[in-house]
Amino acid sequence: MKYALTKPQVGLLREVAAASTAMPVPSSRTQTAWALEKRGLIKRTWRGSGHVAVVTADGRYYLKHGKHPQQVQADRERLEGDAVQAARAPADGAELISRLRSTSGKITVPDPAAQTRGRWRAAYYDALHHGHVPAGHKLRWNGRQRGDCLFTLVDEEAEKAAQPPPVPAVDVPETLDRPHHLVRATRRALGRSQSTVDTRGKPEVIPLYLSRPLADRALRIMHALLTEAESRGHTVETQTDLKRGEAEHTLAITIRGRAFPLVLTERTTKVPHEPTPQQLRRQHRNPWTRLPKYDQKFNGRLALGAPAGTWYQHSYSYSDGARWTLESRLGHLLQDLERLAAEAERREREKESREAEQRRRWYAAVALAREKQIEQHRATVLTGQVRGWRQAAEIRAFCQAARARAGDAPVATDEADWLQWAESYAEQLDPLQDSLHTPPNPPAKREELRELANVDVYAYPWPFDTAGHWTRRDDEPAHLLT
Repeated sequence: MKYALTKPQVGLLREVAAASTAMPVPSSRTQTAWALEKRGLIKRTWRGSGHVAVVTADGRYYLKHGKHPQQVQADRERLEGDAVQAARAPADGAELISRLRSTSGKITVPDPAAQTRGRWRAAYYDALHHGHVPAGHKLRWNGRQRGDCLFTLVDEEAEKAAQPPPVPAVDVPETLDRPHHLVRATRRALGRSQSTVDTRGKPEVIPLYLSRPLADRALRIMHALLTEAESRGHTVETQTDLKRGEAEHTLAITIRGRAFPLVLTERTTKVPHEPTPQQLRRQHRNPWTRLPKYDQKFNGRLALGAPAGTWYQHSYSYSDGARWTLESRLGHLLQDLERLAAEAERREREKESREAEQRRRWYAAVALAREKQIEQHRATVLTGQVRGWRQAAEIRAFCQAARARAGDAPVATDEADWLQWAESYAEQLDPLQDSLHTPPNPPAKREELRELANVDVYAYPWPFDTAGHWTRRDDEPAHLLT
């Protein structure tokens, strides 16, 4: 557990300790109180309409000594075993390297005390300064002052091989001799404004929103980006969509059939609002009107990425920074777009694969249900035939016993008629009177197969025709009764 407290937590702990009775905990400080209670520094209980808290003995100890008593106990135990742990540390750099090689190049020492940390430190510097580190390797150490010590022996060649290849830079020209056709169209659409350039919402141009002095740089950046994208086989085009009943014009780079919209803007900084004379006069006439407190002012940093409010709003965006310019990040932007396109294509293939597997399982379940239906139908017919055969045999035996009962005496006319009818009925029941054959299959209707298949029978096109034959050859199972 983390025993250190933040300033708000220490402040609340002092307030609870200073209170003469249980202190009500405001709802805005519930999380702070929960953190103190979790560390055992206060106790909370519900009273009335909220929680109240009292300080514990551990809480008073923390306020007096600045440390949690459990942390003090842990430090004491760690110091008591410091000599034993220090004796287990490597004696010199050669032993440290030997241990690293036997443990796959990594050793972690959990939060050692001062003596143990010093022994490991001495072995580390001995390995560095006395040539114990193997050629082509680096020895790294994390946790020199506090926390766990992590020693790592790194193979430089393997580390370099594992590094991703550098991102190719996109060269931005100093001047535009033969600009991209969209850059030419955008340059014509800039107009005569000397303060702000805003081509957002205009068709067949690059969407820009920036101060006029940065317009030339912005066009050179877009020329380099669009030219490089086309040289890689991607498509650059302007698009017009209908959004909420209005035409929306965008510029997009299409990679693998997926369009990634782009907009180039200048970042802004919030500055105090300076009212104009007109605003002051309006406020003097209407004192209840309010002037804005802040304005957004262009700060000279360009940003290129997905427009706000789009699906890719937070997926790709680069801007001028303290250590780099937007020009140096164009290669990274194209790499992000290509990666997003590849991931989207991979997800689509996985989705198609899942859907195909789900469809295959559905048709397999329907086919198996059809086999079960045919099997059950044949079983019903067969058991009916056996039952009829047995009944016929019993009726014949009954008629024979009735005639034997009379002996040589003549049988009454009424009885003779009944026995004759019984024997003819037995012939009707007996399936062996005619040749046997496989019964025709029952109709393969959705409702009749619903319970057997245990699936949504309307999820996909039904694979059986009116005669009960399988019609989808592309989804035909390996074994199917027709």
